[in-house]
Amino acid sequence: MAENRPATRLEPKGAMGLDVEMDRAEHTLRRRLPRKLPKRNNDVYINMKTDFKAQLARCRKLLEGGGFNEICIHGLGLAINRAINVALQLQANSFGTLQIAANTSTVELVDDLEAEVDDEEPASRTRNNSAIHIKVYHSFSK
Repeated sequence: MAENRPATRLEPKGAMGLDVEMDRAEHTLRRRLPRKLPKRNNDVYINMKTDFKAQLARCRKLLEGGGFNEICIHGLGLAINRAINVALQLQANSFGTLQIAANTSTVELVDDLEAEVDDEEPASRTRNNSAIHIKVYHSFSK
């Protein structure tokens, strides 16, 4: 059965940069959570599981009643579009009082491969994913 599935090239833990061929049928992929920036009270991490309206309402609440002049919206991977949409909705509904500033980055993520066969060693691989950090702040015009 394993011969029908294509082998993937992965880097095992502690292998000093050597590539080893491993069979997908013998390993289970476990994705680790990404490393987060220090969580401040005005940081909002956008994901695809939470309802869009709830995320937008949370951002509005922080800006209007939370006592913050600025919030930082973070999106990773697939959630980048949603983070941009949240920031643009906040700006569009503010009647010109909110401004946005965006920065992009690349985040290194680690995946663990757990061996299902006892004689295999666990392996890990790293991959890069895009991220966006949007600062939404009040612009006080004089």
